[in-house]
Amino acid sequence: MPLTFTLDPAVTPALRDGILDLWTDVTNAGGAVGFVAPVTPEEVRPEVVRHFVQMVEGRTRLLVGHDEAGQVAATAFLTLNTHRLMTHWLWLYTVMVHPKHQGRGYGRDLLTAAADAARTFDGIEAIRLSCRGGLGLERFYTSCGYQEVGRIPGAIRVAPGDDRDDIHLLLPLR
Repeated sequence: MPLTFTLDPAVTPALRDGILDLWTDVTNAGGAVGFVAPVTPEEVRPEVVRHFVQMVEGRTRLLVGHDEAGQVAATAFLTLNTHRLMTHWLWLYTVMVHPKHQGRGYGRDLLTAAADAARTFDGIEAIRLSCRGGLGLERFYTSCGYQEVGRIPGAIRVAPGDDRDDIHLLLPLR
């Protein structure tokens, strides 16, 4: 059954907790979403709050996917640029699908929903994202239409002696 996507949902305690649980579960399953496993919800909570503050400030928009049980199953944060020369594209951050839903095409559905949402924003012509090397994520994103536009070798230190590339990708919307 497909996910139901909502842009800018009301932030309720259930949504907040669902995102917190999703982010924790994705990280602990090995997902590259800003942390290294193992993490606890308490470690992830400040990042969730930071994203919500950006939403209140109007700089970030939330796209959430709910499964058939109404649980948070996927998220992506669309963040507008504040630099006056770069307002024609936005960043896609914290792209996550719950591990129990992996392999069902929900990641591709999430990226499609994010692109559809971005097309409704005035003046947005592209989506930019970055991902951690070493996991094959760039192959997934390129299969969804993103183009690799840059790579910074060893820019992400996962652990001492484990440096990964920071890979930049772009999806033109026009």
